[in-house]
Amino acid sequence: MKSYLISDNRDTQVGLRLAGIEGAYVQDLDNAKSVFFQALNNNYGIIFLTEKIYHAIKEDVIFHKEKSSLPLITVIPDRHGYDNNKDKITDYIKESIGL
Repeated sequence: MKSYLISDNRDTQVGLRLAGIEGAYVQDLDNAKSVFFQALNNNYGIIFLTEKIYHAIKEDVIFHKEKSSLPLITVIPDRHGYDNNKDKITDYIKESIGL
């Protein structure tokens, strides 16, 4: 199963390329959507997105995830790590108990 990375960070793209994962470095976030749809059409098993790319095309990613189970689309941190301002699990718990 082939994997593909769409990254806004050159270091992340080069690092995963050294690990054998093909990818695209996208400087213009508006171009990310077309790169994403090209990756969907190439029958990859896993598509990795960096956080900035994910947030730029979030609606398209969610639409595809609801429509199809393949490829697996996952968000990864860039070299700066995850956005520490968002503790998603804690937010889910607070939201579910009404805090």
